[in-house]
Amino acid sequence: MNCAVHLHEFMEQKGIENPQERIAVVTAGIGLGASRMSGSDKQTYYKMGTSPNVPDSAEEFAKSLTASGCCHGDLALAEAIGSLREFYHLVRAGVPFPHDPIGSYCGYKTDHDPYERATSAGPKTSRFMSQYLEKQVRRYGIQIYDRQEAAHLLTVGMGKTKQIAAVVTIDKSKIGEGNLPINVFYCANLVLAAGGPGELYKTSVYPKGQVGIHGLALQAGLIAENLTESQFGLASIKFRWNVSGNYCQVIPRIFSTDTDGNDEREFLVDFFPSMSKMATNIFLKGYQWPFDPQRIADHQSSLIDILVFRERQNGRRVFMDFLHNPVGSDSMKQFDIDSLEPEALEYLKKTGALQGTPIERLTQMNPLAIEIYTENGIDLYSEPLEIAVCAQHNNGGFAVNKWWQSNIDRTFVIGEMAGTHGVKRPGGSALNAGQVGGLRTAEYIANVYGPDAPDYSDNQAEIDRQLTQLITKLENRKNSSGLLPKEVIRKIQNRMTASAGHIRELEDGRKALAEAVQLYKDIQQKGFKLKNAQEVITAIQAQHLALSGVAYLKAIVELLQLDSGSRGSHLVVAGDGAEIHPEITNKTTGQTLKFKPENEKLRSSILQIEYDPNESDLFRCDNIQPRPAPTLGKAFELAWQDYREGKIYGPSE
Repeated sequence: MNCAVHLHEFMEQKGIENPQERIAVVTAGIGLGASRMSGSDKQTYYKMGTSPNVPDSAEEFAKSLTASGCCHGDLALAEAIGSLREFYHLVRAGVPFPHDPIGSYCGYKTDHDPYERATSAGPKTSRFMSQYLEKQVRRYGIQIYDRQEAAHLLTVGMGKTKQIAAVVTIDKSKIGEGNLPINVFYCANLVLAAGGPGELYKTSVYPKGQVGIHGLALQAGLIAENLTESQFGLASIKFRWNVSGNYCQVIPRIFSTDTDGNDEREFLVDFFPSMSKMATNIFLKGYQWPFDPQRIADHQSSLIDILVFRERQNGRRVFMDFLHNPVGSDSMKQFDIDSLEPEALEYLKKTGALQGTPIERLTQMNPLAIEIYTENGIDLYSEPLEIAVCAQHNNGGFAVNKWWQSNIDRTFVIGEMAGTHGVKRPGGSALNAGQVGGLRTAEYIANVYGPDAPDYSDNQAEIDRQLTQLITKLENRKNSSGLLPKEVIRKIQNRMTASAGHIRELEDGRKALAEAVQLYKDIQQKGFKLKNAQEVITAIQAQHLALSGVAYLKAIVELLQLDSGSRGSHLVVAGDGAEIHPEITNKTTGQTLKFKPENEKLRSSILQIEYDPNESDLFRCDNIQPRPAPTLGKAFELAWQDYREGKIYGPSE
């Protein structure tokens, strides 16, 4: 939406008449997706600092984005420089970010953030962004084609001349028995912004139906990078929502039950030396929310993620209870808010949240965090939240340059599909990256490629071949030996959660990769058995999720073979290394479970992956060095001249 708005504005500035007729927004569901349907207690937007007494700069901002490695410096600096421009664009669009009486947009610290750069409009921040930008798109008269399921990216040319000529979709609003409505959206320039492949995982906090189109993009020839760097964290599973921030900072009781909800256990108490230590680390999960293997040893906050995962592996359910404070063991003192460690106690004092129960503290700190659950049929005043360690965000994605253009000319990738984040990122930086990426993309298209309509008349034979092949495949849905789409997706999700989640092991990864490759080949050979026309959509999703699963597992195995160790938001199990906890053992060997520390040398390389059907694993991998941040500071007159002459869009800039 943001990219479409900027593209309209840039074309108007250049004097192009009726720019709205040259732009189309094509979506599987206008009200679906992570931006519209997911969030946390106070969903964060990360920008350059605007607090009046905390100085900041674009270079410092970029250093925070690149601190954990595997991140391009030019992208980080562009996100830093563009952050305030896009933040104030959102303010003007109507997103209700709070400011003080003098007009300062005050901030707070988020995870991996050394400054007060974070701000929020509450748990619905990204929803507000999506809604207000959609209103702007509609005011400009830009056509939105809704309920279009992407089935194919149609390509023409080879090598450096390759181009994505069209997006082929199924119109879900008109599908029926004997009717398979296909639309072909031809384009001179294509912007991919379909989010992360959340449905790859069984245990996921992505909204249901958040499939992404990674498989289609990989098959079309886009190069991906850092697919190994998914982010995981505690989330509720009945209503999919992150339980970060205030949900943990109010220090709820965390307990487990059997599958029927009986046999309650305070399972954390066996692994923490005192109530003070346990309660403080529940608090710290608030802004140390993503699972982090660097925060396990010595009873740190990510030990809680390990223990929650362990309980669920043992067939138990885990809950977060806001009606009661944490409960200790016989050898522990009972919960006393005054005995918390200073970091937690001082924060609760500062926010006036010293009430007797977690729900009272949450009411004081953030009543909107309670309302979001009420709106979705869960009353935190009367029932606990069932939680799990869930897939939440993909820091990797498709490789882009400083203008967010992919390795295929005229195809741009923005939002979570773009692999701009590296190993770790400050919380909320994804929202900023998507907005800045949309701005940069629109500026480049308007000033370099222009608004001319596409002409693919010389490629008609290849276009006809691809469309005929696709239609034949879609119409062949009475194959008695074919695979069931829903069963295929279930297999993919179980495999990815087990082998590509926050706990990984090389041999298990190799086995999972071999299974994923075989499944994809089976799909190609056998096709699908479909009960009705509606299942065509599920079959399309199953096929490109299957290829995405192969890509992610191939990248994970490749990285583990480089002896990468535990980094970002995943832990690598190893026979030697650091103990998770002396009482946590390997189920197979009975020995204390250990994990391999991060190989920090690999922070200076980025793992890229490209589809190649001739490879045994369907993909080939390469390691590249991150691009450095450019040196800025050219004299004003020279910079002005470069701008006037359009040199800023040239390869040397």
